[in-house]
Order: sequence, then C-alpha cells, then structure tokens
Amino acid sequence: MNPTSMAATPLYSRRKFLGRTSEWSALMAAYQFLPLPVLAESLGVDSRVSQTPIVDRGFASVRKVGEGLYATISDPSKGFQTLCNGGFLVGKDAALLIEGFVSAAGASFQYDTLRTLNKGPIMGALDTHYHYDHTMGNAFYGANGISLWAHAGVGKRILESYGVMQGVDKAAFFAPLEARAKNAKTEAARKHATELVGAVGNIFNVASSTVLAIPNRPLDPTKLPVKLDLGGLTAVVETHPGHSGTDLIVRVPEQNVVYTGDLLFNNLYPVAFDEQATVSGWRSTLKMFLSYDKDTIFVPGHGQIGGRETVQLLADLFDDVAAQAEKMYKSGVPAEDAADQYVVPEKYKDVVIFAWNLSIGPTITKLYKEWGAK
Repeated sequence: MNPTSMAATPLYSRRKFLGRTSEWSALMAAYQFLPLPVLAESLGVDSRVSQTPIVDRGFASVRKVGEGLYATISDPSKGFQTLCNGGFLVGKDAALLIEGFVSAAGASFQYDTLRTLNKGPIMGALDTHYHYDHTMGNAFYGANGISLWAHAGVGKRILESYGVMQGVDKAAFFAPLEARAKNAKTEAARKHATELVGAVGNIFNVASSTVLAIPNRPLDPTKLPVKLDLGGLTAVVETHPGHSGTDLIVRVPEQNVVYTGDLLFNNLYPVAFDEQATVSGWRSTLKMFLSYDKDTIFVPGHGQIGGRETVQLLADLFDDVAAQAEKMYKSGVPAEDAADQYVVPEKYKDVVIFAWNLSIGPTITKLYKEWGAK
C-alpha cells in the first residue's frame, strides 16, 4: 500500500478534470434521494440469502448470500459512509474484502463486520474499479496492513482524477461549470448543466481532504482471469469492458454468485461518462451475465441484490436509449443536442437517473461515436 496525499500536477487538461469531477458530484448529490428497495421476492425464498442482515447501520447493511459469501449493500438515503456496494468472502484459510468505498469509515464498517465473523488472515481488499465512490476509503486498509488489489490501471487513474483535486482553487473550479449552465442553448441543457453546478461542491470537499491510497497488488488485465484459493472457497477475478476501463468482477462459480462492481446497477440508468467507458462493450458484458445460470445472484455496484431480471433491466435500458439515439442520429440531430433529448418512457419512469450528464447524455454521445459521428 502506498497512501499519498498530494496536490499533483495535472496529467491532462483542466477541462477534462472539471468535467469528470462535476459528474461525480452530481452522482453523490443524487444519492440522497435513493432509498434502498426491499429484497426481491425471488431472493426472499432463496436459501443462500439470509432474510435478515447480520448487521444494519442504516447507511449500509451486510447480508449472507452464500456459504462464506457476504454482500455489503449501501443505502445512501441514510448516509454516505459507504455509498457503493461491496462485500467479503470467507474461506477456511483466508478472507477477501471487496471495495474501498467512499470513505475510511465505510471501509472500517466492512472490516469490522468481517472481524465479528472471522479472525483469520485477510488475503487483501479488491477495488472493482478506480472511481471515487469505490476507492476513497482505501487508506483504511493500508493503515491496517491489508494489501490492496485492483486492475493495473487503477493507481494511475486515481491520481489523474482525484490527486489533481487537492490544492485547486475553488472559485476557478466552479467558473467553467457556471459558464456551461449560463451558456446552455436549450432549457433541457441548462437544467442538466445546472444539476452539475449545484452538486459539484460535494466531491470537491471530499477529494480535497482525502488521503489517497494506491493499490500495491495491481492485476495485469492480460493475465486475467485469476483464481484465488481462500480455502474451500475459490473466487475468480475477471476483467470485462463497460463502465470505466478498469472494471473487475469477482465470481464464485460453484455457488453462482457474482460481485459485479459498476458493470451492473439495479434499477438505475447506466453511468457511462468515463472516457474509457464503452457502450458496445458494456452491452456485451451484460449479454455474458445473462448467459450465466438462471439462479445466479448478482451483487451490483449500486442498488439492491438482484437476479437475472436485474441484468435484463439494464440491458433493456441500454436498448431504449440506443433506439431513441439512432432515430435522432439518422435524422441528422447533432450529438450535443441529442444528448439532452432522450424521453424516459412511462415504463421506466421509476428507474433512477443519477444525473443526466453522468448517465443518459454520455451514453448517447458515445453511441454517436460508435456509429461514426465526428
């Protein structure tokens, strides 16, 4: 582990930096309005899933989802300590923690819960990707001597995305965002841009005061998948395209349980803003998930534990956005305008949108690029 807090020299343009941080701010603010749904009926009768969490702190709870398998599920409507989902696996010889969460308090909550169940060795903690809400608590693991595993690209991208937030002038930070809203061409575009302006302070404050911890067990994606033997329990770490360019999943094939990171959301529109996100790749990954056994339990990056229907919903949301985007593309609507013109169908009115410019907008612009738009 190499925890570092720094005012790093930007490794890419200020424009990219501002765009990325503003989008994550909108995500954090939107979470305030996402009460966690109850467990689906199909999982309520699944013998692998405990009907009562082993611990519930409001902002997150931990529930058994298999033999030696536990899911940490966040409820951001009750607090931001964890923000994303995670979990841990406990074998006879070692345990594996999944996610660093958004804060050291979140990582500590999961670690303390593990320790109430098992006092044995910990093989490590694994970040499913580099994004802020999955890694800002990494320093807790470093301080406790726990090695941190992640895709080999995670360390560099943490520094590029969040190291540069430390020491940045706040007024200068906000100016481009305010200008974007002021100069928006349509009411819809202004609304979406204003969402970002109103939310940006959250991420700025957290990132500027967080000790960044960089993984010391980088996993070369060309050498994945890799099997981790925890003692009577084998976890398979895989990498697949979609959300961030650094995405890992942890799969337990013998029990049909998958920890997906943000390659799967439950009842949320896809978040595709990342410069390395790929819509076609993500849709391919979802098709792979749908090919798994029908009784597979998915622990998504956000939202309640789900089954096959959770994957199908996200695939259907991609299909609907793509269908509307294709009509606009063929009609000659520019990508910048099309990004604000998607209409949420009545059947999806209860599906959550974090922030338009974090999810639907970039999904449309990426589709345009895949279709050859310049």
